[in-house]
Amino acid sequence: MESAVQEVRTSSPPSSGWRRKRTEPSLPEVYKSLPVPTKGSFIRKLLAFAGPGYLVAVGYMDPGNWATDLAGGALFNYTLLSVILISNLMAILLQSLTARLGIATGRDLAQACRDHYSKPVNFGLWFLCELAIAACDLAEVIGSAIALNLLFGIPLLYGVLITSLDVILVLLLQNKGFRYIEAIVISLIMTIFVCFGIEMFLSKPDVGGILGGFVPSAEIVKNPEMLYIALGILGATVMPHNLYLHSSIVQTRKYEETSLGKRSAIKFATIDSTVALMLALFVNAAILILSAAAFHSTGHTEVAEIQDAYQLLNPLLGSSIAGVLFAVALLASGQNSTLTGTLAGQIVMEGFLNIRLKPWLRRLITRLIAIIPAVLVIGIYGEKGTGDLLILSQVILSLQLSFAVIPLVMFTADKKKMGEFVAPKWLSSLSWIVAIIIAGLNAYLLYGTIAG
Repeated sequence: MESAVQEVRTSSPPSSGWRRKRTEPSLPEVYKSLPVPTKGSFIRKLLAFAGPGYLVAVGYMDPGNWATDLAGGALFNYTLLSVILISNLMAILLQSLTARLGIATGRDLAQACRDHYSKPVNFGLWFLCELAIAACDLAEVIGSAIALNLLFGIPLLYGVLITSLDVILVLLLQNKGFRYIEAIVISLIMTIFVCFGIEMFLSKPDVGGILGGFVPSAEIVKNPEMLYIALGILGATVMPHNLYLHSSIVQTRKYEETSLGKRSAIKFATIDSTVALMLALFVNAAILILSAAAFHSTGHTEVAEIQDAYQLLNPLLGSSIAGVLFAVALLASGQNSTLTGTLAGQIVMEGFLNIRLKPWLRRLITRLIAIIPAVLVIGIYGEKGTGDLLILSQVILSLQLSFAVIPLVMFTADKKKMGEFVAPKWLSSLSWIVAIIIAGLNAYLLYGTIAG
């Protein structure tokens, strides 16, 4: 690994596509630490690349998504499943671009911004990204605290403080190697997957209604309330910090630094993230389907809070384990997002500013930024204030998203920067359409939140 890091430090001067030369690798402690077989079967190579996509998928099923999915199902039955599907397809497209950027240029998205933009612009992008990571961390803190409260009766205030101790787990895993982080993340994703698989069985949803819900409906645009929740689902699905994260962690694989080696790495990294994001699609769709089957069909259309859903699931589904499974999945979701949030924070600070802090110190700073507002709101407004805080975190994420998506699309479409790995014209055109749609919808969501 040291030789790989040294190779980056002594890299040749930049091409005309970059203002600054490539220096330190992203996440130097795990950079190219996992070997990739040069020979062997397709499956063997795919397994070697499997992992980063699942860390990315975590952000698409974090506690911040739950409130919008619950509200969408309770109010409008299965209609908004099409929005979840479209959001997921957008996510698959954007994450494939991040893998392409990281492998082709040897830079994560934060480093690419640092090497392209002026210092004032770069600093502004860094600040917005830090704000988004803090907002995402806030959702994780609240989600985990709510889960601890539902499962063990721990008061929310104490639950928030307990979640701050996860920095110890992160440090232990980082010391053991990157595969350990991937293993625990995949285990927690499988926990969420199994919990919602059982919930789907218990809720006995209408299969015909589900299939119809995946077909886009004109009613979504015509109904202002439905449109607003649809925009909330879109805004909560594509996470800006995931774009920085993915472009970095694909570089943990020791693929060959040749044209063939990089092309193969891009292919397998894209397959990995696509499969993982399909699992995220199942989870998000399952939350909405569960809400539609349990709440909409029984007239409980006002359910939007996670705590309300937990209290109603057992009597409505006629099973004593329905609420427990829901809370276990929420806890797994919150803790999973914590691990990836730690890495994203490190990548962003090191990438934009080239400042390297001890992982425990970086995590402590991010945690305090999230914990302080959570403690204040819970102390002043009690349990009901957490819902508003979750919504606020999603609005902040929506604000920052375009500042990550547009540079990504711009860099990957630039042949001077990407060389032979530049995104094909059809892919770049589609990416620009997605970037414009995201920017427009998130602006509308922000306006509606402020006005409303």
